[in-house]
Amino acid sequence: MNALTLSTLLALAGLGLGAGWLGALVGIGGGVIIVPALVLGFGLDFQVAVAASLVAVIATSTTAGSVYVGRGIANMRLALTLEVATTVGAIAGGLAAAVLAEDVLAGIFAVVMAATAVLMLRGAQRPRDRTVETVPEDATGWEEPGTLAGAYIDDVRGGLVRYRVEHLPVGWSVSLLAGGVSGMLGVGGGFLKVPAMNLGMDVPVKVAAATSNFMIGVTAAASVFIYFARGFVEPLVVAPLTLGVIVGSWLGTHSSGRARPEILKRVMALILAVVAIQMGLRAVGVTFGG
Repeated sequence: MNALTLSTLLALAGLGLGAGWLGALVGIGGGVIIVPALVLGFGLDFQVAVAASLVAVIATSTTAGSVYVGRGIANMRLALTLEVATTVGAIAGGLAAAVLAEDVLAGIFAVVMAATAVLMLRGAQRPRDRTVETVPEDATGWEEPGTLAGAYIDDVRGGLVRYRVEHLPVGWSVSLLAGGVSGMLGVGGGFLKVPAMNLGMDVPVKVAAATSNFMIGVTAAASVFIYFARGFVEPLVVAPLTLGVIVGSWLGTHSSGRARPEILKRVMALILAVVAIQMGLRAVGVTFGG
């Protein structure tokens, strides 16, 4: 790749900042923003955009995941249970992406995004009413030993919220699909795993987002080496993008506690819908930018 101008490098860092903030906030890794922005706005090849996004997703996971684990919001036992299926899917998806045409990848991206947006919007309209318990100010969340149940501190509602994971097979199935989509599209798979955990497994959306942030880095790492071996990782794109993502992820983790769950769901649904339209148009030959 030719040398990039200072304005382009700053734009890449700005993209990473916004994507990292949003990714840490709703648990999607930022790939749903990064991939279409790099393809539609910066004119990069799809595989190069996916490779850069996977590296950025790893940065988001590392930055945000550690914070959420420290606060006791992420459910580590649930993450490790689902990650086996996700990793298998990610490797398969990375291999498949190397042989699929760009318009096919864009079409897959659009369909999956649109379906997930509908699910998230429906979930936002029917929020689950959970009991809130009063706890000391310095309390943190925890996981119940030997189970997939736990509790977290909800800053918005001002207390402790308990939950119990249901329908584990649903999580395994969606995690396998999410891993495959991540490997093909570089989006971390969080945009599928968060709705699956929240809507299909009865996990509070904040716990789902925090757990997803921990998982997406492992998922991305499972497939990024395939893109690296094929020469799709461009350092001049990855470096400023990743720096922005790290800062944005840190900001996202510190603003997540004040966000209402139904607002997070609606924001995520809106973003997914916009991206689905953009990538759907590209799949049929309508392009934007360079």
